[in-house]
Amino acid sequence: MKILITGGTGLIGKALIAELINQHEIHVLTRSVRKAKKHMPDQVHLTTKLPKDSKFDFDIIINLAGEPIANRRWSDSQKEKICRSRWDITENLVTRIKQAKVKPSVFISGSAIGYYGRQPSTTKVTENNDMVHPEFTHEVCRMWESLALQAENDSRVCIIRTGLVLAQQGGAIAKMRPAYKLGLGGPISHGQQVMSWISLADHIKALLFLINNEKCQGVYNLTAPNPISNNEFSQTLAKQLNRPNLFRMPSFVLKLIFGEMSDLLLTGQAVYPEKLLNEGFEFSYPELADALRTLK
Repeated sequence: MKILITGGTGLIGKALIAELINQHEIHVLTRSVRKAKKHMPDQVHLTTKLPKDSKFDFDIIINLAGEPIANRRWSDSQKEKICRSRWDITENLVTRIKQAKVKPSVFISGSAIGYYGRQPSTTKVTENNDMVHPEFTHEVCRMWESLALQAENDSRVCIIRTGLVLAQQGGAIAKMRPAYKLGLGGPISHGQQVMSWISLADHIKALLFLINNEKCQGVYNLTAPNPISNNEFSQTLAKQLNRPNLFRMPSFVLKLIFGEMSDLLLTGQAVYPEKLLNEGFEFSYPELADALRTLK
């Protein structure tokens, strides 16, 4: 099949391409072909522009593009960059899908569990949860999803609300590991905030599940079925690395360093992948310890 991927140089995009490349024709939309070549197999077709008219003939479109949300403080200009890098490409893709003579069979578009905003740790957050907390991450994801869902009359649309992705290279673990290696790791603030995570392997497995199952459509939480408190996460990570878990990071330090962006670390939500499980998906790593064990 002919597949278009945006965000192909990101953590998830690279892993997905590695999984698909031997059986499909992969096209990646990128801002820089030269930079993307460093991360892509030679067989990948790279382009800086969406093809027009009859050349827009993809069987599958997977939209993962977006400025990393946790790379720097949320100044007004950075917030605008985070939003526009998601909204603009999604809007352009939907326009092309509507104009295409041959529609893609499925359009998978990114989102995040930030859609729900901060939630009480005792609240089990499923896809049907409508008690969202109005904050920046919710506004980003709300518009992102709304734009993608405009393609529903033309293609099967799946929205993926992704949690904290755990991978050997890159992602959250790569940022946490150095502190633990130095013996300086520990919980964040009170540590009661819930972390909804998913292994990279299960994330890719879930994407393939959504692609291959024609009955799948709508919003999906891409998180493992066992969210965990930051205290428990820190303790489990320290145990896997055989390092201490002693140095609790005060909230005021994070607020001083990261400003509003510190909310990503100080708040959370207990997200549950109800739709995936109900539709028959099986996680390879439902427990955190098992997932972390593969990342050593």
